[in-house]
Amino acid sequence: MRIVDIIDTIPLTLYVILLLVLINSGLLSIVIALSSVYWVSMARVVRGQVHSIKQQEFVVAARTIGSSTGYILRRHLLPNALGSILVTATMLIPQAIFIEAFLSFIGLGVASPQASLGTMSNDAVQALRTAPYQLAFPSIVICIAMFAFTFIGDGLREALDPKLRRR
Repeated sequence: MRIVDIIDTIPLTLYVILLLVLINSGLLSIVIALSSVYWVSMARVVRGQVHSIKQQEFVVAARTIGSSTGYILRRHLLPNALGSILVTATMLIPQAIFIEAFLSFIGLGVASPQASLGTMSNDAVQALRTAPYQLAFPSIVICIAMFAFTFIGDGLREALDPKLRRR
């Protein structure tokens, strides 16, 4: 977790830009850069969730009757932590969409022949005075995608969190 703390001190956008400068720009480089950054927040969530579940009575009881660590991990820890992992993943997707669009907009992301919402927005800025709708469509799609994944994550959180369930 010390490596996670060190990586977490660098702003994520700056870290992604530095990685993209070192690697050639393109779709694969963006996927690699975003994957190397977003595992940090996921690792924090998983670690915290596993530590809280390890203290529960059913895990202590399984350990008391002599269950192996692998069995406890497969049968108790992973199924109970899966909900928060899914919610965190769906909440990180809007950030990744926005960063990819931003990097493609400034020219560090996907190259111009390939389609990206950021490259479409960059191309539309040049024709902003004559055709402002060209910038409106990619912007609206970015907003809709970000809202959709945020609402899906919120719905998953409500569905999978036992504390929020109504009786």
